[in-house]
Amino acid sequence: MCVRVMTPLTASDGENLAFYNWQPEDSSQQLGSAGLQIRGVVLIVHGLGEYAGRYDHVASTLHGWGFEVRAYDQRGHGESGGKAGTLPSNTALLDDLADVVDDIRQQYPQQPLILLGHSMGGLVAARFVSLGIRPMDGLVMSSPALDAGLGPFQRWLLRVLHGVLPDLRLRNGLNANFISRDPQAVKAYLKDRLVHNKISLRLGQFIAAAGPCVMAAAAHWRTPTLLLYAGADRLVNPARSDEFASLAATSTAVKPGTVTAKRFDGYYHELFNEPEAGQVFESLKSWLDARF
Repeated sequence: MCVRVMTPLTASDGENLAFYNWQPEDSSQQLGSAGLQIRGVVLIVHGLGEYAGRYDHVASTLHGWGFEVRAYDQRGHGESGGKAGTLPSNTALLDDLADVVDDIRQQYPQQPLILLGHSMGGLVAARFVSLGIRPMDGLVMSSPALDAGLGPFQRWLLRVLHGVLPDLRLRNGLNANFISRDPQAVKAYLKDRLVHNKISLRLGQFIAAAGPCVMAAAAHWRTPTLLLYAGADRLVNPARSDEFASLAATSTAVKPGTVTAKRFDGYYHELFNEPEAGQVFESLKSWLDARF
């Protein structure tokens, strides 16, 4: 297992971001020493209402495969600054990701850098890649929020009030019972003091707008991408991941093999916390082994 170390990272606008680094308990297992080669760096981007500390088991697994792992709490989440669920601007999440990527590139200028984004984090990472904000060597999307399943009232609320009350916060509506089919994972989520259920209209508008933009870019995708998604997901719409995979696979503008998609039928939203998570990790390892 690895030990999570948290340090502050200052974003371009001066806000504090909680930055995570996982190191092995046994110093002899430190990558880059004792003949242990670093295969690359994986940057985890967490989902709505949660924080990067929930990915200890993912980080430890990746480290065991030879990857350095970094993560950060998105602003308005976890230990980072900002009121829970709010954003100071429409591009804040993308700007923060750029700051974190730049910091990692300074430390590992020659290593491949792979984004691993879950849910809202998958959407943020995919939008980041689609805009070409920074060149990335790979992207892994886990149950990405390409379609958050907003209802008519929610869309009306965003359309009418977003420009007037962007910081108005509402409950995010995520039902914890559907994050995983493992009761212990649900229980831990509900008891976690750093998990919150807030979302501002500005954040909601970002999610609503970014999904269609990523979908529009699917037919011209360039970055090697692994799309992992849950067939029984009730928190985001898996049909949109089906569509993304199809668009990338059938487009003559996308090099074959650029996008690899794996749908886990019957699984709930948090694939890495499902009872059969071993199969998800196997798919991730196979993809990483083939490319890095």
